[in-house]
Amino acid sequence: MRRFVPAVCRDVSHRCTRSFASVPSLANVKPGSNEEFNTHDGLFEMAHRDTNVVDPTKRAHTYFVLGATKMLYASAGRLALVKVVGSLSASADVLALSSVEVDIANIAVGNCLTVKWRGKPVFVKHRTPDEIAQCINEDSVEMRDPESDADRCKDPAWMIVMGVCTHLGCVPIHGAGDYAGWFCPCHGSHYDAAGRIRKGPAPLNLEIPEYRIAGNVLTLG
Repeated sequence: MRRFVPAVCRDVSHRCTRSFASVPSLANVKPGSNEEFNTHDGLFEMAHRDTNVVDPTKRAHTYFVLGATKMLYASAGRLALVKVVGSLSASADVLALSSVEVDIANIAVGNCLTVKWRGKPVFVKHRTPDEIAQCINEDSVEMRDPESDADRCKDPAWMIVMGVCTHLGCVPIHGAGDYAGWFCPCHGSHYDAAGRIRKGPAPLNLEIPEYRIAGNVLTLG
């Protein structure tokens, strides 16, 4: 049973056969010569169609080497990218310290406990009623970094601030200075019992970390 071949396909096949037939013999083509570079695209196809002739230009080998090289470069780039992204991720010890629980039941009124969180000191101050009243009364005083006492603490009895001076990163001293809050002896910054800058070169109040208090447990982070 004869297979039906459309006329269009027979015409294309005839044209392709004629174009391959017009390709010069590869036996006389010298690699690197002008004749090699002046041949049309049928040279490569002709070399593979004619099993008796070897392509002197070795295009197949060139294509294979280039493709393999590009694949190796792409794999190396992907591996380098994965390593860089992995190095930017937080390590296990950092993730373990992302939150810290502190028992505040034994901190007496008027005392201040210093704990370490994420490599920085945090002041946990149990304020006296007089300190609370004074800080609230001074909410209306003109300050460099205005904040009310209520904005800076969730529970008036507890003031939780980062123990880092906002001037140059020194650690202030508790219970010192003109406002009996914190005092930075390095450059003379005075903070009140709400951690607000009242005097000295510091531009901002002491930073308030992320925290929550549930009963007698303070959780940082």
